[in-house]
Amino acid sequence: MPFEKVDQPDVVKQPPRPKLLSIMGPGLITGASDDDPSGIATYSQTGAQFGFDLGWTLLISWPLMCAIQEISARIGRVTGRGLAGNLKAHYPRPVVFTIVALLVIANTINIGADLGAMGAALKLLIGGPALLYVGLFAIVSVLLETFVRYSRYVSVLKWLTLSLFAYVGVVMVVHTPWALVARRLVLPHISFTAAYLTVVVAILGTTISPYLFFWQAEEEVEETHERKGATPLERGPEQAPAELHRIRVDTYIGMAFSNIVALSIMLATATTLHAHGVTDIQTSSQAAAALLPIAGRFAFLIFALGIIGTGILALPVLAGSSAFATGEALGWHVGLARKPQRAKAFYAVIGVATLVGAVLNFSSLDPIKALFWSAVVNGVVAVPVMAMVMRLASRPDTMGRFVISRGLKITGWLATAVMAAAAVGMFATWGS
Repeated sequence: MPFEKVDQPDVVKQPPRPKLLSIMGPGLITGASDDDPSGIATYSQTGAQFGFDLGWTLLISWPLMCAIQEISARIGRVTGRGLAGNLKAHYPRPVVFTIVALLVIANTINIGADLGAMGAALKLLIGGPALLYVGLFAIVSVLLETFVRYSRYVSVLKWLTLSLFAYVGVVMVVHTPWALVARRLVLPHISFTAAYLTVVVAILGTTISPYLFFWQAEEEVEETHERKGATPLERGPEQAPAELHRIRVDTYIGMAFSNIVALSIMLATATTLHAHGVTDIQTSSQAAAALLPIAGRFAFLIFALGIIGTGILALPVLAGSSAFATGEALGWHVGLARKPQRAKAFYAVIGVATLVGAVLNFSSLDPIKALFWSAVVNGVVAVPVMAMVMRLASRPDTMGRFVISRGLKITGWLATAVMAAAAVGMFATWGS
């Protein structure tokens, strides 16, 4: 008996769920760049000086980071403009120009410190002149950011985030006392001394920095230019469910990755340096060098290589955020997707900021003091920027139907209050 053909009901095919790697982008790169060589120095110093006592700061900072970074990303994706462009549209120009100028100054100092750390790390690995390496890293970074197509460059930055696993590797090979770590994370030992509070402020200032807000917002704008069919959500609201979900996943995972790596650095130096009485660590390269006799050559190698990898990742973020903020404030053509001849001033800022940062290493400027003042500037700038960002994200005339939810608003304002308290604490501990 022949088989009869039976009509099957039409099956509506659902679009395939995007793979995690395709979702990860601006949030992942932003979070990873937060663990730059300057940040590594802060976390290394914390672990060496205080052991396991300050790991809790990275637990409480994670939801605060997620909130302010997600809000920044939403502003960029909804409006099709970065933070500086939106601030310029709603706030007095002198206020915006002052914030942008302070951002550029802090970023340039940070670039100089990162280049110096990268040069010192490479010298530790292969010998030779550290200042020559500083110059080479600066030139290569500018050339890549200027002449490599944005989509390809972003994919390179994504893969560079893997360099941060070096620090997870270090903490795995140095016999970390995990029971003690877990106890200190849940029941932290808190001290109200000036030294302790200063480091708490430094950690918050490192994990929640203005350049990260500007970069992630602008990268969402770049996505609308580079991805086929993507438009700002105010013009393509039908894209909102998928895009806002992507932003949240990208941001939360990116910030979690950032803090896991930071915690790994802190634990590695606490297990090795602090346990052996080495408590005075000022730079990331000093931390790498100090690990050699205590933790062995393998831990030293991956720690030093991680400094170079994270520096290569962080330099374009620091220089790029300066260029985006300056360009939007002054009304220039901006965007890494643009060819250099179409955005000459924008790329000039990237080049000048990076090269000035490199030159700082050839001057008599004390890099530790420079980083301190960079942290001061970031601490001062972060609070008003966060307050203005929160107001922008809550305004229907900016965000339309996509104003932020009550939960996100509460967490964002809490992050702003914490940073304000940190800034007050920073000034209160001066001279103590």
